[in-house]
Amino acid sequence: MSVLEGKVLVAQGGGPTAVINQSFVGAVLESRKFPQVTRVYGALHGVSGIINENFLDLTEATTHNLEAVAQTPSSGLLSTRDKPDVEYCKKIFEVCRTHGVRYFFYIGGNDSADTCRIVDEESDKAGYELRVIHIPKTIDNDLKVTDHCPGFGSAAKFVAQAFSGGNLDNRAIPGVYIGIVMGRHAGFLTAASCLARKYPDDGPHLIYLPERPLTKERFLADVKAAYEKYGRCVVAASEGIVGPDGEAIAAQFTNGEEDDHGNVQLSGTGALGDLLSSWVKNELHIKRVRADTLGYLQRSFLGCVSEVDQFEAREVGEKAAQFAIWHNRDGSVAIRRIGDYAVEYFLTPLSTVARESTQMPDEFINAEGNYVTEAFKNYVRPLVGDLPTMERIAAPVVEKLHKD
Repeated sequence: MSVLEGKVLVAQGGGPTAVINQSFVGAVLESRKFPQVTRVYGALHGVSGIINENFLDLTEATTHNLEAVAQTPSSGLLSTRDKPDVEYCKKIFEVCRTHGVRYFFYIGGNDSADTCRIVDEESDKAGYELRVIHIPKTIDNDLKVTDHCPGFGSAAKFVAQAFSGGNLDNRAIPGVYIGIVMGRHAGFLTAASCLARKYPDDGPHLIYLPERPLTKERFLADVKAAYEKYGRCVVAASEGIVGPDGEAIAAQFTNGEEDDHGNVQLSGTGALGDLLSSWVKNELHIKRVRADTLGYLQRSFLGCVSEVDQFEAREVGEKAAQFAIWHNRDGSVAIRRIGDYAVEYFLTPLSTVARESTQMPDEFINAEGNYVTEAFKNYVRPLVGDLPTMERIAAPVVEKLHKD
């Protein structure tokens, strides 16, 4: 097999994460080790930057600088919400050919994988040798084939810690607390709130996911039961929870507005939390009810990073360079869990990851559809890593003496 000589092009797409720069830097530094790589370019603002030829020559970035960027959350190369069609991808390919790019690495979710698939097909049609690798990234953890996605572990750690703090506050001054977490179709991130529990009465007491339809009656019955049992109630709910008709409950507040990918807008307001709060106030007559929408804080929160997530994000970037440059292959880098806990990396065809997403398996959700199982806890704990400890006062109760 002849050595394919040329430039490397790296880009980042979709929502940022706390560890996406580890993947970017891993791909860059690993690529710079190969003599057949003439230059390493980075596209600003993802595929939009490619068609507009907004490139940085990362060959001349110092290792020290890149390592510092790797430790920084969000997309160092900046991102885009563009969802390329075939014509758009043809432009991407033509720019790559014009610049002598032979290795294209795109870090992102299933839409980014689909972009890689189309660009790869266009290069094949043109008879131009271009190695295309999709590097996985998403906090939603909804990519097919891979056991989990870089970016999810750190976001899950943030969610667990946010609910841990919310639970402590709720225990001090009891009431009903509702936290709305990102997740359109998959509830992995919301489900990670379960790690906030240490003591039997800790919250969240209820977890609602997009995989199970929710009725107002069921929600109120669950909250009422938890409130009567614990004297308070902490609820975690995905922004994508659906009603009996299968439609997202939050969609009614956005007037059918769609995002750049044609999805009905679910976030951007606290309307879902306000709705759930109003149900509790008006129907259960509980006065102290609060709701928070965690929003963008989940994605790139500085100082809240899973070490496992950080390590694996770096490795998928390095593996992308090795698969493409060393082994002359195209595909999407995926993670396979082996042992307890260890992983290995493999390359799966782009078509197996492109476009379609996955959801939480049934075995991760309890029969009532309002919490998660031990199987999910065992799945998510290694990805999040160590969490801060919380303690309660351990002292005997003093006997009451005063009589009125």
